Amino acid sequence: MTDCGHTTPGQSPASGGARERRAFRVSGIVQGVGFRPFVYRLAVQYGLGGWVLNDSAGVGIEAEGTAAALDAFADALRREAPLAASVTAVTFTDVVPQGEEDFRILESPQGAAARTLVSPDLAVCADCRREILSAADRRHGYAFTNCTNCGPRYSIIRGVPYDRPLTSMAPFQMCPACQREYDDPADRRFHAQPNACAVCGPSYRLIVDGEEAAGDALVAARQVVADGGILAVKGIGGYHLACDARSEAAVTRLRRRKRREAKALAVMAGSMETVRGLCTVSAEEERWLTSPAAPIVLLRRRVDALDAAAEEVAPGNAYLGVLLPYAPVHLLLLDSADLWVMTSANLSGEPIIYEDDIAVHGLAGIVDAILVHNREIVHRVDDSVLRMTAGGRQIVRRSRGFAPTPLALPFDGGTSVLAGGAELKNTFCLTRGWEAFLSEHIGDLMEHAVLCSYEETIAHYEHFFEVRPALLAADLHPAYLSTQYMRTRAAREGLPLVSVQHHHAHIAAVLAEHDVRARVLGVALDGTGYGADGASWGGEFLAADMADYERLA
Repeated sequence: MTDCGHTTPGQSPASGGARERRAFRVSGIVQGVGFRPFVYRLAVQYGLGGWVLNDSAGVGIEAEGTAAALDAFADALRREAPLAASVTAVTFTDVVPQGEEDFRILESPQGAAARTLVSPDLAVCADCRREILSAADRRHGYAFTNCTNCGPRYSIIRGVPYDRPLTSMAPFQMCPACQREYDDPADRRFHAQPNACAVCGPSYRLIVDGEEAAGDALVAARQVVADGGILAVKGIGGYHLACDARSEAAVTRLRRRKRREAKALAVMAGSMETVRGLCTVSAEEERWLTSPAAPIVLLRRRVDALDAAAEEVAPGNAYLGVLLPYAPVHLLLLDSADLWVMTSANLSGEPIIYEDDIAVHGLAGIVDAILVHNREIVHRVDDSVLRMTAGGRQIVRRSRGFAPTPLALPFDGGTSVLAGGAELKNTFCLTRGWEAFLSEHIGDLMEHAVLCSYEETIAHYEHFFEVRPALLAADLHPAYLSTQYMRTRAAREGLPLVSVQHHHAHIAAVLAEHDVRARVLGVALDGTGYGADGASWGGEFLAADMADYERLA
């Protein structure tokens, strides 16, 4: 197969010549992100005939036209791909021309989900934002507006392929207007599985003292925060606790009720202008804040901030964890100058609450009102956290917006491996060939609810990506619950189990991330790690490569 090159500058796609036909293969996150309608529009633009479909390896295309048009088309597949897509490879082979002049979107063949990728949840795009805020638009003020470029994905998926009946949008039948958008290849909502509007889609209601409040739920919810109260908001991947971040009294009350004494709280700013007034922001930090992943970004606080967050938000901390509105409901709750605490709805150490009955009963003594919607969250997903360092971007917590996108391995792993992760701030990893599926943030496994979430998420990943591990890897520490899970499973399923020394795992992960094959001096200082000698070490110096190590100190 041939790697697609770039169009020569000045080359005209419309130039004449004999017609050729090429079979393209596009790999990566290219399903559920509007890639087929994007291909359709490109083909029409360049006057190509042929077809596009989703299949077991990603997206398959056959396109027919002049060589110049096909070259331009190939270049645009990468260069102009939808923001939500992640194209890892575009290849093609020459095939026999069929004389096709029209371009079609074909149905996926059976088994198309076998090696596809599941898109992470994506922040509301600029087009949907305009519709939500435009009084003339039919989706004005609608808190579940989305399209193929944005909206919920992983958090609503029950199974693959990614089709509406296999998501928590299944109970909501599209109205005629939404159905027309869904069926139109030229529309950005073509095959947007969560497509909905106020006529046919999910809706919010506000619960106060166990009863549904009358009137507009979003207006009333906003008033709760304006009055100094604490609000629970059901969003994309779970519930958040929100209050006025500039109110010392409100933040102190939230801390006391959540039992979070001193750890910094994240804040959501209504606009980038508000963020700049609070913190110093580099171009790269702003790029991440406004990206489809929309993570919390750790920013240095301005000493001259005029309308700063309350000291109780991050006491004694020179940094502030900041994020922007990433779901339509946030756009409708916060004005541009607002600053709200937006922290996971959970008691300290427990996972984020995502089920309605647990939220209504479990948060009753913590919040003054609960803003709840009737679209089920299938998978809880915490906000991601990152910061910029001298070495570039550093992900502190990889979750919403990133997971379950796989990391590319610098080698073909061959045997599929399930690596169980550690006890604290757990994530696990499932490999498939050149891909490593690193889970979303799970949490501290000592909590029973977190351990249950850990086991459930492992099962989901194996189902989604159709991988049954042939090898299990566990931390050397015998008391870790992740280690005990792996040992139990190895015995039950007759699978080999490899024990990995904790600090060597840290160093090997960095080597794999940067594709360093050489032996290095690795320094791991993470607090505690079970050594091969049976002792717990706060840090170690190892001479190591990816496969082996020698302890130096």
